[in-house]
Amino acid sequence: MINQRKFAAIDIGSNAVRLLIMTITEQEHREPIFKKTSLVRVPIRLGADVFLTKNISEENIKRMVDTMQAFKLLMQSHKIEKFKACATSAMRESENGEEVAQLILEKTGVEINIIDGSDEAAIIAATDLHALIQTDKTYLYVDVGGGSTEFTLYSKGKTVASRSFKLGTVRLLENMVSQEVWDEVEEWIKKITRNYTKIDLIGSGGNINNIFKSSGKANGKPLSFLYLSSYYQLLQSFTYEERITELNLNQDRADVIVPAAKIYLSAMKWTRARRIYVPKIGLSDGIIKSLYQEALEEASRA
Repeated sequence: MINQRKFAAIDIGSNAVRLLIMTITEQEHREPIFKKTSLVRVPIRLGADVFLTKNISEENIKRMVDTMQAFKLLMQSHKIEKFKACATSAMRESENGEEVAQLILEKTGVEINIIDGSDEAAIIAATDLHALIQTDKTYLYVDVGGGSTEFTLYSKGKTVASRSFKLGTVRLLENMVSQEVWDEVEEWIKKITRNYTKIDLIGSGGNINNIFKSSGKANGKPLSFLYLSSYYQLLQSFTYEERITELNLNQDRADVIVPAAKIYLSAMKWTRARRIYVPKIGLSDGIIKSLYQEALEEASRA
């Protein structure tokens, strides 16, 4: 007997807003299968507003309302059972973030949860990360966003330490990350990893997914430090326009991919990691996993 259910997640980031719809196939005596049905990404770049002016602009408020309206209609036509919308760094730091969330709720019926960095790291940890993490190894999980980067150290299958820093790609593009922030991240990473001899990185975020895709590597295989380093040099050797025409990157990806690569490379250097795994998971996957888990718990209580 097979049963299919659909759940959705909206991830409101500093660079883009995403809607992920997943179909979950339930089978008796077997693990459920999670399959991406639809992924829609709108590059609103809230961070460019917020990190400079502390507010979401009128233009971007309108775009947000239009986008949430469109997402709501898409979810209705997909016959979604349940969804959740989470906003990260940009809305968290904007002085009118709560106000915008209220306006979106009134106009579209979409309730936005503004979450902090530790919530973000916890939601991501609810994903299939455990399937990748070997219990006898140590990993630093690095999730690079537009406004912040979440770092989590896993050893022997358990979380050792987790922290969010205001080190994001949109912030770096706007020259809003001081040397002190870089130094703080370096010091923290070196401190939490000093007792481990061999560490691998796990990278998540649209930029590392893009780099992985262009490498032509098979899923599950890691990228080497050498590959990432040479790709970073290649990116830097091109102009913004050349990255779009030569590397076939989207306009809103062609600029942020450079600072993103720098963050991953720095984390590899500070942990002495030689490899980075790219499992293509993120906040949206974590939201859906936790929604499904909640639905199962509700059903068992009923």
